[in-house]
Amino acid sequence: MNAVPDRALVAPPAARELPVGSVRLGPDSVFRRAETQMLHLARVYPVDRLLAVFRRNAGLDTLGARPPGTWEDFGHPNEEAWGPGDYPGRERAQTANLLRGHYAGHFLSMLSLASATQRDEELRAKVEETVAGLGEVQAALAATGRYSHPGFLAAYGEWQFSRLEAFASYGEIWAPYYTCHKIMAGLLDAYELVGNAQALELVTGMAHWVHGRLAPLDEEQRQSMWALYIAGEFGGMNETLARLGVVTSEPLFLETARFFDQRNLLEAGAEGRDILTGMHANQHLPQLLGYLRDFEATGDRARLDAVVGLWDQIVPGRTYAHGGSGENELWGPPNTVAGDIGHRNAETCVSYNMLKIARALFAHTLDPKYAEYAEATAHDHILGSRRDVESDTSPEVTYMFPVHPGALREYDNVGTCCGGTGLENHVGYAKGIAFESEQALWITRTTSSEIDWERGGLGLRLASDLPAGGATVLIVERAEEGVPERTIGLRLPEWAAATAVARVGSEEYHGVPGAFIEITRRWAAGDRVEVDYAFAVRCEPTVDDPDLAALRVGPNLLLARSEATTALGFPFDAHRALDGTLRFDRDAKEIAAELAERGSARIAGVEFEPVWSGTDSRYHMYVRRHDAEIAFAGVPSGVPNRVRPDGSTFLSTLWGGGGFASRGAMLARVAETALAVRREGLLSRDEFERVLDAALDADLGGPADAHARADFRVEALAEFDRIGRVPPFVAIETETDGAASGWFTAVPLVSLQVLDLAAAGDSEGEDARAPEACEVRIDAGAWQPYTGPFHLADQGLHVVRARVRDAAGLEGHASREFAIDTEAPEAHASVKRLGSSVEITLHAEDAVSGVESIQWQGPGTFWATFQEAFVRALTEEEQVIEFAASDRAGNESARRRLVLPSVRD
Repeated sequence: MNAVPDRALVAPPAARELPVGSVRLGPDSVFRRAETQMLHLARVYPVDRLLAVFRRNAGLDTLGARPPGTWEDFGHPNEEAWGPGDYPGRERAQTANLLRGHYAGHFLSMLSLASATQRDEELRAKVEETVAGLGEVQAALAATGRYSHPGFLAAYGEWQFSRLEAFASYGEIWAPYYTCHKIMAGLLDAYELVGNAQALELVTGMAHWVHGRLAPLDEEQRQSMWALYIAGEFGGMNETLARLGVVTSEPLFLETARFFDQRNLLEAGAEGRDILTGMHANQHLPQLLGYLRDFEATGDRARLDAVVGLWDQIVPGRTYAHGGSGENELWGPPNTVAGDIGHRNAETCVSYNMLKIARALFAHTLDPKYAEYAEATAHDHILGSRRDVESDTSPEVTYMFPVHPGALREYDNVGTCCGGTGLENHVGYAKGIAFESEQALWITRTTSSEIDWERGGLGLRLASDLPAGGATVLIVERAEEGVPERTIGLRLPEWAAATAVARVGSEEYHGVPGAFIEITRRWAAGDRVEVDYAFAVRCEPTVDDPDLAALRVGPNLLLARSEATTALGFPFDAHRALDGTLRFDRDAKEIAAELAERGSARIAGVEFEPVWSGTDSRYHMYVRRHDAEIAFAGVPSGVPNRVRPDGSTFLSTLWGGGGFASRGAMLARVAETALAVRREGLLSRDEFERVLDAALDADLGGPADAHARADFRVEALAEFDRIGRVPPFVAIETETDGAASGWFTAVPLVSLQVLDLAAAGDSEGEDARAPEACEVRIDAGAWQPYTGPFHLADQGLHVVRARVRDAAGLEGHASREFAIDTEAPEAHASVKRLGSSVEITLHAEDAVSGVESIQWQGPGTFWATFQEAFVRALTEEEQVIEFAASDRAGNESARRRLVLPSVRD
């Protein structure tokens, strides 16, 4: 393996991942299932199928092989491998599958990584076969004299690159430098991981060709190119070129890497300005790795600062529970998760790149927060993205891993971008488990594995029950003679429910969640480090809606199984213990063990499965806070948990600040909240007492104190009696919640909840006396008597007001705003004929909430967001373009079909 030594870098990282092959998954690792399934595909998939699109383009025999298919398929029968000067123009060119070649690049990276990790000669031979085939193609293309440099290598002609320089849009071209990057990255991986010298020759030739294309362009032209949606997407070209520059000691390649700088992104990241809203997430994430490699090679600190700044704008404020980000591939507003839930969230390519960035940032900073993200995302999004089946032909991975209610995972993805990154994801689980510095080893992800720390002179075996249990032991199986003191750091994850003690013989080392337990000693064969991670059940609310939360048991993110397409209610707060974690009829480790053994577990009446299951079930990643009754750690009070005028409840107010440091602090908050709710007319005296008693009786995890109990109850009741009579209460309610956007996309049925618990000494529960008057008013209309539930059918923004008056003349008031848009936007298309091509413009109108986006898809393309008019080449057969629009409320129009004529018509 050809690793770059630290001395070759101006700013080497503080720690490095152990070399590939130094860490291997153990047989009990939760990741082993997906790794084994993907290794099977790596071993059985024919190399000739990967090379078919390249050979056809170069005029070579395809040996009868069929391409993988979908995006990785042959071009149009009338398409030629045009050079930069003989492209006939969009009016006459007939093209198809213009991203072809990218999947083969990913496959080569996967083969290289798998070969090095598994030390597998069969996989090494497939790497050599693939590289040799690409070498024949590069030579054949150079022999034509048709292209600007003999290093050119692609599965189509050079014309896409020249058209990008003229700012052609997606539709006429498809991200040519993106595909170029995948091929170059695969070749560089073949050299660095497997030692294939021919691969270095090929990628070096490609790099010279890239420099020759971009060097004559001025910076403003390049900036405009990279700003183009999809057409200008270039993957991690800067990362691969910077790596290559270090490997070859060629400054020209570092210069070429900087041709891909995106100035606005670099400057905004370094300055902490957020410009990500509406940007194509995976178009920009890979370049952040390039900025980090540039920093290592040049010491330009602004590049590291930019990446850190951009990371902080994504995590946690644009990150879903499983680590994914984006809706329909675009980033939404800052600190918006619940409000950006649609039907196409979390492209898996995004998490692939975020994992790479997280590992690189940890290496430079040793900040555990990056390792925390990497562990959770590998365990949740990445492992959860691989279907639990074996296939000879498909990676069986997700494109989107959606998070909306009743979602399904989109498995398969042969030939797509996420199919390509998925190939690499599932043979790369050993990456990032361990990092080394001069005298220390940092274990950042706990899973059963074998670790060969060559620099440290130690061979280690990590055995762990995770994710089913917390028992973990690190065993020193080999220690070279004369090894000096070394530090081994074990990261205690943030999900751990308590501090932990690592024991080495009679010695103890303490750690807190979110930090490393560091053990420095002269290690010897037979040493054992034993630690047990404490589990808890937690809810993790979204950053913008505390009532919408994911459920986690230890490290296991849970998916609620349900066919429902609206959010499920779940009693979070009624089951909280003193520290804010959740308590049910069995403890967290028992639930985790059941998840691992049975595949699911029933909690509070809802069936959950772990996100890493790889099943085909419909699921809810988030559930909505719904506590019908006031309860403490599952102990009921018999008192309704009524909605307060501000939309909160007793329980949501009580637990809004998280857990409590002591039982006394919690009881004080119970009394304070119950008194506030009484002042609003929502608790009778009898109910007030029952709430106090339930809080005192519940086992919340803190010590009992009889004196505190007596004082608490007496003082709270005395304060209750001082309140006196309270006005009647009125609340404006709906039968169902609005959409995540805040808009109602179905006509709401509005009703009033009226309570008169006015008498301070009432002991009969809710007073059954009817109020003197109850009225309702809509917008600026007149007050009308409330006679029963009513539909609010008018589209747009409305304010509903209610008032109620008791016999004593005391009045209660409420108001609530409603945003109602029940109709999908209208979408249509206009088409302009351009010879053998057409220019397509998509339109949409929505007069209520406004148009959010228009998506479209055609043969050989994916469901993309429409940005600007695009060109489509006509073929011998009719083509169907499907498109649909969505509005800001969350309505989606039915897919419309645009039928393009054949080129003969």
